[in-house]
Amino acid sequence: MAILDAKTIEFTSNSAEQTRRLGMRLGGLLQRGACICLNGNLGAGKTTFVQGLAAGWGSSDPVTSPTFVLVNQYERLTGGMLYHLDAYRLANSLEAEDLDLTGMMEDGVLVVEWPERIDEALPADRLWVDLTYVSEGKRHLVFQPVGETYVEILNAFRKRTFGGV
Repeated sequence: MAILDAKTIEFTSNSAEQTRRLGMRLGGLLQRGACICLNGNLGAGKTTFVQGLAAGWGSSDPVTSPTFVLVNQYERLTGGMLYHLDAYRLANSLEAEDLDLTGMMEDGVLVVEWPERIDEALPADRLWVDLTYVSEGKRHLVFQPVGETYVEILNAFRKRTFGGV
Protein backbone atom coordinates (compact mmCIF):
# COMPACT_ATOMS: atom_id res chain seq x y z
CA MET A 1 0.00 0.00 0.00
CA ALA A 2 1.22 3.47 -0.80
CA ILE A 3 -0.48 6.59 0.46
CA LEU A 4 -0.27 9.29 -2.22
CA ASP A 5 -1.39 12.01 0.18
CA ALA A 6 -3.32 12.13 3.43
CA LYS A 7 -6.57 11.35 1.63
CA THR A 8 -5.69 8.98 -1.22
CA ILE A 9 -4.87 5.27 -1.10
CA GLU A 10 -3.10 3.36 -3.86
CA PHE A 11 -3.11 -0.45 -3.81
CA THR A 12 -2.16 -3.28 -6.15
CA SER A 13 -4.43 -6.31 -5.90
CA ASN A 14 -2.85 -9.60 -6.85
CA SER A 15 -6.03 -11.58 -7.47
CA ALA A 16 -9.73 -11.26 -8.18
CA GLU A 17 -10.38 -12.56 -4.66
CA GLN A 18 -8.22 -9.83 -3.14
CA THR A 19 -10.11 -7.23 -5.20
CA ARG A 20 -13.40 -8.66 -3.88
CA ARG A 21 -12.11 -8.53 -0.29
CA LEU A 22 -11.19 -4.85 -0.72
CA GLY A 23 -14.73 -4.24 -1.93
CA MET A 24 -16.16 -6.14 1.06
CA ARG A 25 -14.22 -4.05 3.53
CA LEU A 26 -15.36 -0.83 1.89
CA GLY A 27 -18.95 -2.05 1.47
CA GLY A 28 -19.24 -2.69 5.19
CA LEU A 29 -18.54 1.00 5.85
CA LEU A 30 -21.12 2.47 3.48
CA GLN A 31 -24.34 4.10 4.57
CA ARG A 32 -27.42 5.17 2.64
CA GLY A 33 -26.63 8.13 0.44
CA ALA A 34 -23.13 6.99 -0.53
CA CYS A 35 -21.93 7.41 -4.11
CA ILE A 36 -19.01 5.30 -5.31
CA CYS A 37 -17.59 6.08 -8.77
CA LEU A 38 -15.64 3.30 -10.48
CA ASN A 39 -13.40 4.42 -13.30
CA GLY A 40 -11.63 1.86 -15.46
CA ASN A 41 -11.59 0.25 -18.86
CA LEU A 42 -13.24 -3.06 -19.70
CA GLY A 43 -11.56 -5.83 -17.72
CA ALA A 44 -10.24 -3.47 -15.04
CA GLY A 45 -12.09 -5.33 -12.29
CA LYS A 46 -15.05 -3.03 -11.68
CA THR A 47 -17.66 -5.79 -11.45
CA THR A 48 -15.37 -7.94 -9.29
CA PHE A 49 -14.95 -4.99 -6.92
CA VAL A 50 -18.75 -4.47 -6.83
CA GLN A 51 -19.22 -8.14 -5.94
CA GLY A 52 -17.25 -7.40 -2.80
CA LEU A 53 -19.02 -4.07 -2.17
CA ALA A 54 -22.43 -5.74 -2.32
CA ALA A 55 -21.37 -8.55 0.01
CA GLY A 56 -19.87 -6.07 2.47
CA TRP A 57 -23.00 -3.91 2.24
CA GLY A 58 -24.98 -6.96 3.35
CA SER A 59 -26.48 -8.34 0.16
CA SER A 60 -26.39 -12.01 -0.72
CA ASP A 61 -27.65 -11.35 -4.26
CA PRO A 62 -25.38 -12.49 -7.11
CA VAL A 63 -23.63 -9.50 -8.73
CA THR A 64 -23.32 -9.21 -12.49
CA SER A 65 -22.39 -6.39 -14.84
CA PRO A 66 -25.33 -4.05 -15.55
CA THR A 67 -24.08 -3.22 -19.06
CA PHE A 68 -27.27 -4.20 -20.88
CA VAL A 69 -29.83 -3.31 -18.21
CA LEU A 70 -28.19 -0.03 -17.02
CA VAL A 71 -28.95 -0.60 -13.31
CA ASN A 72 -28.77 -3.75 -11.20
CA GLN A 73 -30.20 -3.74 -7.69
CA TYR A 74 -28.85 -5.72 -4.77
CA GLU A 75 -31.00 -5.82 -1.65
CA ARG A 76 -29.41 -5.67 1.79
CA LEU A 77 -30.84 -8.23 4.18
CA THR A 78 -31.51 -5.50 6.78
CA GLY A 79 -33.14 -3.15 4.25
CA GLY A 80 -31.91 -0.79 1.59
CA MET A 81 -30.47 -1.35 -1.83
CA LEU A 82 -27.14 -1.12 -3.56
CA TYR A 83 -27.71 0.29 -7.04
CA HIS A 84 -25.07 -0.66 -9.61
CA LEU A 85 -25.29 1.68 -12.59
CA ASP A 86 -23.33 1.26 -15.80
CA ALA A 87 -23.33 4.69 -17.45
CA TYR A 88 -21.48 3.53 -20.57
CA ARG A 89 -24.66 3.47 -22.68
CA LEU A 90 -25.93 6.83 -21.42
CA ALA A 91 -25.36 9.75 -23.76
CA ASN A 92 -25.12 12.42 -21.07
CA SER A 93 -26.04 13.57 -17.56
CA LEU A 94 -29.62 14.39 -18.58
CA GLU A 95 -30.29 10.73 -19.35
CA ALA A 96 -28.89 9.82 -15.94
CA GLU A 97 -31.16 12.30 -14.18
CA ASP A 98 -34.14 10.46 -15.67
CA LEU A 99 -33.05 7.40 -13.67
CA ASP A 100 -33.62 9.24 -10.34
CA LEU A 101 -30.12 8.90 -8.91
CA THR A 102 -31.15 10.98 -5.88
CA GLY A 103 -33.92 8.51 -5.07
CA MET A 104 -31.46 5.63 -5.37
CA MET A 105 -29.11 7.25 -2.86
CA GLU A 106 -31.97 7.96 -0.46
CA ASP A 107 -32.82 4.26 -0.57
CA GLY A 108 -29.26 2.96 -0.40
CA VAL A 109 -25.87 3.16 -2.06
CA LEU A 110 -25.17 4.16 -5.66
CA VAL A 111 -22.19 2.61 -7.44
CA VAL A 112 -21.48 4.03 -10.89
CA GLU A 113 -19.31 2.53 -13.60
CA TRP A 114 -18.14 5.00 -16.29
CA PRO A 115 -19.04 7.97 -14.02
CA GLU A 116 -17.25 10.51 -16.20
CA ARG A 117 -20.06 10.13 -18.77
CA ILE A 118 -22.64 11.51 -16.29
CA ASP A 119 -20.48 13.60 -13.99
CA GLU A 120 -22.91 16.54 -13.83
CA ALA A 121 -25.72 14.28 -12.57
CA LEU A 122 -23.64 12.88 -9.70
CA PRO A 123 -23.29 14.47 -6.27
CA ALA A 124 -20.23 16.65 -5.75
CA ASP A 125 -19.14 14.52 -2.75
CA ARG A 126 -18.23 10.93 -3.64
CA LEU A 127 -15.56 8.28 -3.49
CA TRP A 128 -13.69 7.92 -6.75
CA VAL A 129 -11.97 4.59 -7.41
CA ASP A 130 -9.68 4.20 -10.43
CA LEU A 131 -9.11 0.57 -11.43
CA THR A 132 -6.42 -0.40 -13.92
CA TYR A 133 -5.65 -3.78 -15.48
CA VAL A 134 -2.00 -4.65 -14.79
CA SER A 135 -1.83 -8.33 -15.77
CA GLU A 136 -3.90 -11.51 -15.42
CA GLY A 137 -5.41 -11.31 -11.93
CA LYS A 138 -3.50 -8.16 -10.98
CA ARG A 139 -5.26 -4.78 -10.72
CA HIS A 140 -4.11 -1.36 -9.56
CA LEU A 141 -6.64 0.63 -7.50
CA VAL A 142 -6.51 4.28 -6.43
CA PHE A 143 -9.12 5.50 -3.93
CA GLN A 144 -9.74 9.27 -3.86
CA PRO A 145 -12.36 10.78 -1.53
CA VAL A 146 -14.20 13.96 -2.46
CA GLY A 147 -15.87 15.51 0.60
CA GLU A 148 -15.36 15.05 4.32
CA THR A 149 -17.74 12.07 4.60
CA TYR A 150 -15.63 10.13 2.11
CA VAL A 151 -12.38 11.16 3.81
CA GLU A 152 -13.79 9.60 7.00
CA ILE A 153 -14.95 6.47 5.16
CA LEU A 154 -11.57 6.08 3.50
CA ASN A 155 -9.75 6.55 6.84
CA ALA A 156 -11.90 3.79 8.35
CA PHE A 157 -11.27 1.65 5.24
CA ARG A 158 -7.52 2.21 5.57
CA LYS A 159 -7.61 1.17 9.23
CA ARG A 160 -9.86 -1.86 8.57
CA THR A 161 -7.85 -3.02 5.55
CA PHE A 162 -4.25 -2.20 6.38
CA GLY A 163 -4.28 -1.64 10.15
CA GLY A 164 -2.65 1.23 11.98
CA VAL A 165 -3.70 4.83 11.60
